[in-house]
Amino acid sequence: MPFTLATWNINSVRLREPIVLKLLEEEAPDVLCLQECKSPVDKIPVEGFRALGYNHMIARGQKGYNGVAILSKLPIEDMGDMDFADLGHARHVAGRLENGVVIHNFYVPAGGDVPDRAVNEKFGQKLDYLSGMRDWFHKEQFGKSVLVGDLNIAPREDDVWDHKKLLKIVSHTPVEVEALGDVMTAGKWVDVTRADIPEGKLYSWWSYRAKDWDAADKGRRLDHVWATPDVAPMAHGSRVLRDARGWEKPSDHAPVFASFDL
Repeated sequence: MPFTLATWNINSVRLREPIVLKLLEEEAPDVLCLQECKSPVDKIPVEGFRALGYNHMIARGQKGYNGVAILSKLPIEDMGDMDFADLGHARHVAGRLENGVVIHNFYVPAGGDVPDRAVNEKFGQKLDYLSGMRDWFHKEQFGKSVLVGDLNIAPREDDVWDHKKLLKIVSHTPVEVEALGDVMTAGKWVDVTRADIPEGKLYSWWSYRAKDWDAADKGRRLDHVWATPDVAPMAHGSRVLRDARGWEKPSDHAPVFASFDL
């Protein structure tokens, strides 16, 4: 059962419902994973999604903050969620497709502005969340799984517009990159996007602060698609839909795609 998957930090699913519908109409992924939905589950506007064939949704939500959802044309079973670092946040949900593939949708804490947990509680929460992910993957040893989401870390030098300038900026600090690497190693995850696009600058996020985000192109690759070793070789077609960053009332993230021949 081949399928195409997209992941997108939508920055309010209700506010940006029109561009979610645009993506579903124009690109028609079989599965769309959303982060930062900023909505209770019962307030997510499912009617429009269902009209386009996305009859299945599993989600975790809260009012005004966080929130993750998986929209699917394919039947999908709710496999629960984890609350790493005991934050009480809606940051993870998992679903299993009929072919047995489990999709984990994550929204890792951003971490605030100062990369020092001694003075910035949010940075500490981010590191603790990543440690929780690492420990879970060590313990469970997942197979036939895909992990997607806004992981809020750009790990490689070519995942940011300027490696040296961003070394002390939250999302690209060495301690965060190491923590994300530990998560990847614990689950034996393969970075599907970079397996498909191994070289060159690649971004999925551009700040709202830039007057002309496209011309400045000061981006970071914060959104990821990973797979376990039994699934990764069947992945292909990875891409970032950069144009979506320029749609009307856009998210500051662009969708990331991958296809899987399973």
